[in-house]
Amino acid sequence: MTAKKETHQFKTEVQQLMHLIVNSLYSNKEIFLRELVSNASDAIDKLRFKAQTHPELLGNDSEFFIRIQADKENNRLHVFDNGIGMTYDEVMENIGTIAKSGTMAFLETLRQSKQENLLSTELIGQFGVGFYSAFIVAKKVTVLTRSAESEKGVRWESMGDGSYTIEETDRKDRGTEIILDLKEKEDETDFTEEWTLRRIIKHHSDFVGYPIKMNVEKTVPIPDNELIKDKDGKPVGETTRKIREDEILNSMKAIWTKNKSEVTQEEYEEFYKHISHDWNMPLEKLHLKFEGVTEYHALLYIPSKAPLDLFHQNRKNGMQLYCKRVFIMDDCKELMPEYLGFIQGVVDAPDLNLNVSREILQQDRLVKNIQKNLVKKVFELLSSMDKEKYEIFYNEFGQSLKAGIPTHFDQKDKIADLIRYKTTKSDGKLISLKEYVSRMKSDQKDIYYITGDNLVSLMNSPHLEALKDKDYEVLLMTDPVDEWVVQSLPEYDKKAFKSAEKGDLDLIKVDDKKKEEYQSLFEFIQKSLEENVKEVKPSSRLKNSLSCLSGEDFGMSAYMEKIMKATGQSVTKQKRVLELNMAHPVLEKIKAIYETDTKNPSLTGYFSLLYDLALVGEGGKIENPSRFSQVVSDLMSKAI
Repeated sequence: MTAKKETHQFKTEVQQLMHLIVNSLYSNKEIFLRELVSNASDAIDKLRFKAQTHPELLGNDSEFFIRIQADKENNRLHVFDNGIGMTYDEVMENIGTIAKSGTMAFLETLRQSKQENLLSTELIGQFGVGFYSAFIVAKKVTVLTRSAESEKGVRWESMGDGSYTIEETDRKDRGTEIILDLKEKEDETDFTEEWTLRRIIKHHSDFVGYPIKMNVEKTVPIPDNELIKDKDGKPVGETTRKIREDEILNSMKAIWTKNKSEVTQEEYEEFYKHISHDWNMPLEKLHLKFEGVTEYHALLYIPSKAPLDLFHQNRKNGMQLYCKRVFIMDDCKELMPEYLGFIQGVVDAPDLNLNVSREILQQDRLVKNIQKNLVKKVFELLSSMDKEKYEIFYNEFGQSLKAGIPTHFDQKDKIADLIRYKTTKSDGKLISLKEYVSRMKSDQKDIYYITGDNLVSLMNSPHLEALKDKDYEVLLMTDPVDEWVVQSLPEYDKKAFKSAEKGDLDLIKVDDKKKEEYQSLFEFIQKSLEENVKEVKPSSRLKNSLSCLSGEDFGMSAYMEKIMKATGQSVTKQKRVLELNMAHPVLEKIKAIYETDTKNPSLTGYFSLLYDLALVGEGGKIENPSRFSQVVSDLMSKAI
């Protein structure tokens, strides 16, 4: 005999919670299905655990599953599981009160019994509020349930209006069925469409450890022996018919929770394609299990090709977060720093402090610890790569890696060990800073570098002449980020970085007597070029070229100025130092003209040419190409 139906009011906090959930808590309506599937998985986990010591609870129903069924005609959705089920009192306690899903109490019982090692209980629903998300899409929710430890079923029903009804019923099946009478569609999403349900399960619950079934209509060929045929044996009429059969919607392949020995290379590659949508094979992978106070799994991939949007401002981080095989969020920047955001992978962490919607991570020590451990493992992997494979990686992601030096100061030394550069002596090959330091000359104190956007121009830059004469190796930095790298990394292995184009190199001893002879000319040139030149002085870096431009030790380099202008930023005009080679015959002839006739009109043209040649030598842009062409033409005419 069925007990009398009772009506109860939700606790005040539950009403407030439901209003919050329905109106603002979840950013994506479809995650209600994720929550219901998670609860169903939870219920099966609990029964599996209890059945270890009470196998009679299973009866003849030991094949666990979750079933989803759409009723398009009545605009209704059913979610069923054959898990532990609930008694009347449990329904009252777990659904009528906030955060009382029973999962937390069950975990506590598990800990107290010290049987954690008895079964890997993949429990979800730490907050007990996921059930209420059903009211995002449903105007009425009905729960039909029977506990594995009871012979009576329970029916619970609510319109989400602050009250609910509950009664005992006769129910044959163990487990729980949730029936959602759906609201009228407010957008294009129809939760009774089979393809919609397939998509949601694939995205949010693909790796739940139990089969998620749906009975679907399929068109199949009629067996040959059942076909109606004419006298010639040819089919007459229909050759296909429609049938309904169960289809499993999820893969259940949470390969990150398996031992490495249980996963094939093909499975690793298939999973990489699934999460990255990249059809190239990954360059490397990391399959990790962390144990200790907390336990979590991670499966990370380093792509072999950089995506086209690698440096786009709105590009998503490649990390996905799961909680016991249930998708929580992608673009999880808390798990991997931005400079390693190209890494694709998943982290499955059961003990993360999520907010109630499971969409936003709270900044706690566990999250930071996970990121720290993942970054450490990535560094170890990169450091252990053979040279050929690492060069493939570096050519694709070197710029991104280097960006970590100015943005993550605590990791700058480790990143410095991983960065590579071509040099004036590397024959076009990349070398590490460690290799550079090991090759330094005995009398060399600093690590010399030069920045610019053209490798050929840098290799042949006039700024390197004295360095090459001393047989010093120079790093050729051609990425824009290198400007920020050298600002944030003042030294490596106790060797300071020194720009080949800034400050005095002190490599060429200036003849003081000769300097005094040229002093008047230099002052005259500086006055003539005062709009562009801060100072004119004898060069400490030129051996063969006539002129070059240098900056102050802590001033902006020519390349940095170019970058700033290219990005539309306002840059104050940088006056630089014009260095002249006093040993060059051209300068000697200019000096002779100046000493003979300071008013010679040719001098102004020569001075401008000295400045323009310095700009050309560093790959810069001449402000007045027409004037430069005219001066050079005149000189050629006189010389020929």
